[in-house]
Amino acid sequence: MTNLAFFLQQGATSIIGSPFVMLLLMFGVFYFLLLRPQQKRQQALREMVSQLKSGDKIITTGGIIATVTAVREKTLLVRSADKTILEITRASVAGMHGEEEKGT
Repeated sequence: MTNLAFFLQQGATSIIGSPFVMLLLMFGVFYFLLLRPQQKRQQALREMVSQLKSGDKIITTGGIIATVTAVREKTLLVRSADKTILEITRASVAGMHGEEEKGT
């Protein structure tokens, strides 16, 4: 009861000054500036990987630039520059080769 009386004596502070509201506001800014763009990039990568076909040039997460030779359910067969055939998982695809040049 003493706290309520003290609060009323001080005068009502604005709702923006409330620590809880400030915390929610900071979370909202964090979400829209960091989390949401990352989710969009992940969704675009998932769609790109699901649409891979034979002949596409890709970059793996290990930095290997390769050409897709066969598409399987969970893996891809790719050919690297020295004509070596590698079997990689779909999760190891970082992107399409050549998208960097289009973006700049």
